Amino acid sequence: MRLNPRTVRQIDSPFGEAGELESRRRGERDLLDLSQAAPCYPAAPAVVEHIAAVARDPHGGDYTDIAGLPHLREAFAADLSRSYLSHVRAEQIVITAGCNQAFCLAVSVLAEAGDEVVLAVPYYPNHDMWLRLNGIRPVYLEPGPDLVPDPEAAEALITPRTRAIVLVTPGNPSGVTAGPEAIERLAEVARRHDLALILDETYRSFRDTAEPAHRLLSDPQWEQTVVSLHSFSKDYAIPGYRVGAVVASPLLNREVMKLLDCVAICAPRIGQEAAWAGLTLAQEWRLARARELEEKRRRFAAVMAERPGGFELVSAGVFFGWMRHPFAGRSTEEVVRDLAIMYDTLVIPGTAFLPEDGRMLRASFSNVDQKSFADFANRLTAAGMSRTTIPAN
Repeated sequence: MRLNPRTVRQIDSPFGEAGELESRRRGERDLLDLSQAAPCYPAAPAVVEHIAAVARDPHGGDYTDIAGLPHLREAFAADLSRSYLSHVRAEQIVITAGCNQAFCLAVSVLAEAGDEVVLAVPYYPNHDMWLRLNGIRPVYLEPGPDLVPDPEAAEALITPRTRAIVLVTPGNPSGVTAGPEAIERLAEVARRHDLALILDETYRSFRDTAEPAHRLLSDPQWEQTVVSLHSFSKDYAIPGYRVGAVVASPLLNREVMKLLDCVAICAPRIGQEAAWAGLTLAQEWRLARARELEEKRRRFAAVMAERPGGFELVSAGVFFGWMRHPFAGRSTEEVVRDLAIMYDTLVIPGTAFLPEDGRMLRASFSNVDQKSFADFANRLTAAGMSRTTIPAN
């Protein structure tokens, strides 16, 4: 069997590689897994009770409409309308098997091999990986000093082959939230050039404000430019249920549904029911978890303010700490490998989110309890003092 050389090694998933490192660790301490972000608490009781009832229903395992359960789409449209002070309609929503699938389907409608898509740096690695796997050239938009992309810099990257600008806000891996004005200026750039602005808003519920993330959905013409992607995984602690959404024009969604029908037929019914239960029965629970996570962020930032082992916290928000390691002469992959094997600590190298090695690491502080932050700092201190390295193989 011949393999496409573009898919071999150079586009491996950083999250899968973190699992390989875990298997090699010395195990002298309990594992601190700050790699893949996930809630460290179970789903709300109301969600669990509802999905248990669905599982017992004779039709609980049936297919749904390709676009998703009508009652979920209506509930999500109402939630978005409240959150964005706008009027979002159910026909503008397609439910997908997670936000990763939402991105893949939307981009596959908008671009093809040979086209270009502008990715704001640091980018989410699966976005970069999907583009390159499909022969679409990612064009990297460097961030400003506040880690928010500059619209003028974005405009300078646009060519006749550009099809979209992609921004994750709040950011993964940086945790930084772009303000409404910055998002709206990017949308204006996209509109002038007849491009899509793809906003991955997976972490919108974990911002430190109840104000709308942006005002784009209040514009009667937003469908011509905006593609908003969402996830229910973090909001309701159901990442394994795989449920997300594309919010876009009915015209774009019609094409998204053709692809969805081919790859999955529909998003899993049980995940859709869990998302509906969260939206209608667990909103207070959702807000309480967001407040807890904000307190966790403050505690993590306070611990990292001492720069343990020379590791510097550059930004922190939602689920993530974006850190710079102190080893100027070493590759970030090597530093991450040593942290895993010698110090039983899993993080993701910044090279997964950047086109070049910038000595950055992503630590998902949401994965551990606050009592573990001091332990994490102690392990970084020990790593900073050590000059021992582990061979690559």
